[in-house]
Amino acid sequence: MTDKMLARKEDGVGTLIFNNPERHNAVSLDMWEAAATIMDDFRNDDSIRVVVLTGAGGKAFVSGADISKFGNERSSAEGVAKYNAITDRAYASVYDFPKPTIAMIRGYCIGGGMGLATCCDIRICTEGSKFGVPAAKLGLGYDDGGVKRLIDLVGPSFAKEIFFTARQFTAEEARVMGFVNRVVADAELESYVQNYAQTIAGNAPLTIASVKLIAGEVLKDESVRDKAAMDASIQRCFASKDYVEGRTAFMEKRKPVFTGK
Repeated sequence: MTDKMLARKEDGVGTLIFNNPERHNAVSLDMWEAAATIMDDFRNDDSIRVVVLTGAGGKAFVSGADISKFGNERSSAEGVAKYNAITDRAYASVYDFPKPTIAMIRGYCIGGGMGLATCCDIRICTEGSKFGVPAAKLGLGYDDGGVKRLIDLVGPSFAKEIFFTARQFTAEEARVMGFVNRVVADAELESYVQNYAQTIAGNAPLTIASVKLIAGEVLKDESVRDKAAMDASIQRCFASKDYVEGRTAFMEKRKPVFTGK
């Protein structure tokens, strides 16, 4: 595990931190590998109900790939193939994560940082955050998976604008496009995200998992949707002890205590 990736667990919330502030949290291959490993640990830990992804140093969420390492990591066809396989696994570990994920964004969210944030369920940023995909300034190709995730989020026209111009967008522009859910004052970011995460963590895990599964399935063509999995997730909710607890707590006018069972 590289020291440039940090993980924390507290009160049902797992936090993954990109810790390369001297390079605005630019990400190397070993960091992508470590991120996937951390997400796998959060996935397998039943005490973790929500995951927050963020960057260290106060100036960036993730500013993209570490271009200084391209000579070693992406200078040949074999190197590009290896790089893409590792980054695909990292993105999938977030995008396919069965629990809610929140990108807590302060500062630069560029290139692979936007790709990572796109994989999260919710994106909350500061007023001074900057967004962009500079691929067209670097001659890079983007695979269909990353492009589709962005289109699913902001629509094809905005996605094209982001890629075609390769410019940096403000937090307000990102909000208008639908890329971020909320824009908050810099000093409020941690408390705002913590409150959101705790709110989600206190709700019924089976209901949230079911909605996340269904939301992912309905983005697919109807012919390939897993209707059985969607129906089963709904039935798990109604057959759960949490369903009984939710109804009981409502009648007793108290806050429910959900266990995910």
